[in-house]
Amino acid sequence: MAEAQTGKPQGRWRTFHEKFVVEERYMTATARRNLYRIAVVLMITGAALFVVILASVLQHGGISGADEPVRVWLLTLRGEPATTIMIILAIVFGPIGLPIIVLIVTVAWGLLAKHAWRPMLLAGAMLTGVILAQVIGRIVERHRPPVDLMLFGADTTFSFPSGHVLGACDFLLVTTYLVFSRRKNPKTAVVAFIVAVIGMFFAAISRLYLGYHWLTDALGAFSISLVVLGAVIALDTWRTARIPGEQITGTLSTADAGQD
Repeated sequence: MAEAQTGKPQGRWRTFHEKFVVEERYMTATARRNLYRIAVVLMITGAALFVVILASVLQHGGISGADEPVRVWLLTLRGEPATTIMIILAIVFGPIGLPIIVLIVTVAWGLLAKHAWRPMLLAGAMLTGVILAQVIGRIVERHRPPVDLMLFGADTTFSFPSGHVLGACDFLLVTTYLVFSRRKNPKTAVVAFIVAVIGMFFAAISRLYLGYHWLTDALGAFSISLVVLGAVIALDTWRTARIPGEQITGTLSTADAGQD
């Protein structure tokens, strides 16, 4: 009886441990080092790009010199079919559509997968992006393009960086990494990231086309997403990447816990 009584809590703890604590994958030491290098390169590149863009925005020169010409050019492309498509994209990647998508993906993924590590990491990355967009926007206090040219209702909140674009970039890049980093065929990962980049482009162009952001708002959001992606890769590698034979105290291996 005592063994049964102690066995039940242990079983529950094991289930919790496997679901929320354990997710390990095995690779060579070189492969793990390469993941860390990619993470560092992404974070440094994103941070450097953001600094250059921010300096240009604050000084009203450099890259930001393209903001007005791009805005004027997009005005010449406006038409009813294109506007409808851009509004749909804005809704999908907007403050209502995207959170619903993220919620559905993370909850379904967390319930169906053997381990909840990756959906939790996705949710954390998305929340980080939201916080960064809000904090930076209030610090920079950049005004949006003229309100009278906005095609989907007036918006007088701060413009830099674009929260829509940052959310889309974070979701597409981080989800692509978390899904395809476990695949052995690198070609599928390349195709997936190409699709993600295309999605990011349309998310950005919809905001510029509809008159809500400057070009540098979108570029600034993209640069932040590179930092977020690099941080996700580093954290995921630290938590899950194991070299065969490596002993980690207090964890269960995937051989014991099972695969997703």
